[in-house]
Amino acid sequence: MSFKEEKREKIKRYILDKVDMNQKDLARRTANTFEISLNTVYRYVRELEEQRIIEKKDGRYVFVEKVETVRLRLSKRERLEEDDVYIKYIDKFVNGLPDNVQRIWQYSFTEMMNNAIEHSEAALVTIMVVQNYLNTAIFIVDNGIGIFRKIKEYYSYASLDDAVNELFKGKLTTDKKNHSGEGIFFTSRILDRFAAVSDSKIFSHDKYTELLRNLEDIKALKDWKERKGTVVYMELSNYSNKILKEVFDMFADVDGGFTRTHIPIKNIYEMYPVSRSQAKRLCHRFENFKEIELDFQGISEIGQGFAHEIFVVFQNEHKDVKLVPTHMTKEVERMIYHVTSTSLH
Repeated sequence: MSFKEEKREKIKRYILDKVDMNQKDLARRTANTFEISLNTVYRYVRELEEQRIIEKKDGRYVFVEKVETVRLRLSKRERLEEDDVYIKYIDKFVNGLPDNVQRIWQYSFTEMMNNAIEHSEAALVTIMVVQNYLNTAIFIVDNGIGIFRKIKEYYSYASLDDAVNELFKGKLTTDKKNHSGEGIFFTSRILDRFAAVSDSKIFSHDKYTELLRNLEDIKALKDWKERKGTVVYMELSNYSNKILKEVFDMFADVDGGFTRTHIPIKNIYEMYPVSRSQAKRLCHRFENFKEIELDFQGISEIGQGFAHEIFVVFQNEHKDVKLVPTHMTKEVERMIYHVTSTSLH
């Protein structure tokens, strides 16, 4: 029995998605889903094996991976150019992927490589590319001062956590003359997964526990907690539908300026935020934006002092900044209403 090409591709893609999820009973699930025999499923699996897309290890199917590692020395006398590094080491992996994916990788890699070259104060940068049929991951590892320590010292923040939290807002740079501070902000949002790790601290929009576990599973980064410098981890589907310009437009005004930002509150506070001091640190540099989305997803409640400092004190002092709270529980919404309505009387 033969299937139309469209159904054949759907079956193959289903198998690959299950391999990506490390799913048990792959053959049985595929047979049940598409109402085909196990022998038919095994024929598709053999085709994927012959094409060197998947292989069997320890009783399970996994993706065949292409892995390449390169180590680059940084010298003050001869500057390394991030565009040259991209063309020499990265382009061969992404060339042939959809145009939108290539554009995302070119932007993301060159922005993060530039940070390593110009800001890390490192002597050595290691680049590792790990690619399979569905995804590409790139690591940029330097042995420099560490991104969060650099930000902390430049802005005289009280702690490394304060430096990490500032990255969520964007427009953060230690070289205002030459950089806008947009690179990490936009890179972290356009990729499927992004993390910057240094001094046992992590900046990421993904679930921390899951991401930490993934980092620990990578042999080359086994000692990342004790590693000097910064590890930047980037991952994107080879078939992503994301468009770089659409992400830029989400945070820009009609003139193209970076005027809006989005802050996931749950990524900043381990417990629910209660104090004015927490709110004051959160509001630092809010005045650099026209609109700020405060995303309360995952936050069950907030303290009165915290809410009052943001939605009354800061808002009264910066009436031109629009604060947009989203994904609020009834408790969070009630507290914000309480402090704002009380201030009117």
